[in-house]
Amino acid sequence: MIDDHFYPENWGVRPILFKIGNFDIQSYPFFVLLGLIVGLSVYFYESRRKKNINENGFMIVIGSLIGGTIGSKFLQWAIDYRYIISHFYNWRFFISGRTIVGGMIGGVIGVLVTKKILGTKEKRGNLFAPAVAIGVAIGRLGCFFRGCCYGKATALPWGVDFGDHVLRHPTQLYESLFMLGMFVYLEKIKNNSDIKDGQLFKILMLSYFIFRFFIEFIREEGVVFIGLTVFQIISIGAIIYLIKDNIINLILKIKSYAKR
Repeated sequence: MIDDHFYPENWGVRPILFKIGNFDIQSYPFFVLLGLIVGLSVYFYESRRKKNINENGFMIVIGSLIGGTIGSKFLQWAIDYRYIISHFYNWRFFISGRTIVGGMIGGVIGVLVTKKILGTKEKRGNLFAPAVAIGVAIGRLGCFFRGCCYGKATALPWGVDFGDHVLRHPTQLYESLFMLGMFVYLEKIKNNSDIKDGQLFKILMLSYFIFRFFIEFIREEGVVFIGLTVFQIISIGAIIYLIKDNIINLILKIKSYAKR
């Protein structure tokens, strides 16, 4: 497996997780693959438990994976386009890096496109939500060990040196713990009678983008507009989209009240 992140030599907590003979098992792809396997296992377990396994469900998973892969790469290319153009002669730079934000958005688009092709309106968000949460929680461990997506310098006792002799916020672990907490929470409420179809995924997405907006303040990301990073701007857009119905209802109530 190839680690598609590029860093100075000896960068990261444990970039090589272990060896099998002369073959290096790199931390980043190992945990990303493990997160994918565990996430899919949770999804299919939930599908069997709900007696909701069918061909459409399988195709929707494939669509989400394809969309997530494209989205994670496309957003990274858009952010790092200057760097990629300057290294166009090295094909590895075109496949380097990926972003969870792009992956989640791309995954949703992949699901919508697949459902459109299949002609189904079946909602599987309640099955996807716990799977995505635990998958990201595990995958972020790869970011931590490899040293990507790190935070700003900190004086806190749990600061981590990723290779530049500066103690930094382990923002990868913060996100991993947050998503693990979301997995536990979603598992706890998934059987509540008042949970509607697809509601769990909306809860997860809204919670994640709120979390992502705030954690960006302690991540090493360049600002692009009024002190905000690309991911904060995307997070704001995603939050507005997710609560648009609530905003519309609030506006209608205000208008109705104003007419009295």
